[in-house]
Amino acid sequence: MASQIRIKDLVEFDGVRGNDLVGYGLVVGLNGTGDGLRNAPFTEEIMTNILERLGVNVTGEQFRPKNVAAVFVTGSLPPFARAGGQIDVTVSAIGDAGSLLGGTLVMTPMNAADGQIYAVAQGTIIAGGAVAEGDGATVIQGVPTAGVIPAGARVEREIDFELGGLSSLRLALREPDFTTAARIEAAINADLGRDVAVMVDSGTVQLDIARTRLRSPAHALAQIENIRVAPERKARVVVDQRSGTIVMGQDVRISRIAVSQGGLTLRIREAPVVVQPNPFSPGETVVLPRTDVDIEEEPGVGLAEVPPGTTLSEVVAGLNALGVAPRDMIDILKSIKAAGALHAEFVVR
Repeated sequence: MASQIRIKDLVEFDGVRGNDLVGYGLVVGLNGTGDGLRNAPFTEEIMTNILERLGVNVTGEQFRPKNVAAVFVTGSLPPFARAGGQIDVTVSAIGDAGSLLGGTLVMTPMNAADGQIYAVAQGTIIAGGAVAEGDGATVIQGVPTAGVIPAGARVEREIDFELGGLSSLRLALREPDFTTAARIEAAINADLGRDVAVMVDSGTVQLDIARTRLRSPAHALAQIENIRVAPERKARVVVDQRSGTIVMGQDVRISRIAVSQGGLTLRIREAPVVVQPNPFSPGETVVLPRTDVDIEEEPGVGLAEVPPGTTLSEVVAGLNALGVAPRDMIDILKSIKAAGALHAEFVVR
């Protein structure tokens, strides 16, 4: 039986969500690591606009400072954020700036998908990288062209959403499953003592706020979000070929199957021989090819029969005991899936 999880960790409450924000701004105060204005003309354009808004006329002027950089500013407006609140933002260079270390973001409006301004960002950037360079070499550690500003944006506009006016609310499962949805429905009804929750489909449970007899939808959510439910998960195997990682659920099963695995290594070595004519004799230097070819069969897993009902974790443990490499193990799992003996969703990343 799976461990019990709080409902708030299994579902998203319909309407209670964040909103992504993005802005385009300028970072100043860099130590010569800003954009090259010849390669990033948009930096010069935004710098001109900012200076003109401040009353400085730079029309027709030629200026190419190296301590400014154009950036994208991104963040998320949390649900029920109020005007005057502060949120964290991420600042990323979009030109050829070498580093944002020590830079300061100038006042940058941040827009949502509807084009409206919901926050304004400004502050000193905290970048998590370092750059050291000389005449012949450059060393970069981390990513100095991106950083964060904790509490760097102030909310200027609120999202229009009245939770108190809702008569019903939908609970959207993060991992849709009919069994989990049915368990959430039963757990809520048992806790509140009346039928207020109805499973709509594998990913939705409808909650009737009026029948909960609580003072508001907020009280209803506070009542049900900490109820614990044992979620049901699909049998799934996830493998990462780059790192050789294999992750599987406890319900993965395989049918009766025989497995045999081995490999061949082909080695080709070239050792050309140079033949030269005798001194003072006519002739040409000739290169004679010499090729050494060798085929070696690597030890592998012999023919082994796996009984039905065996868990995949037991098979992997056996392969590990035989010294099978992780990438070879992934190939074996692919073959078992192709043979129709692996009863689980197989995900390759």
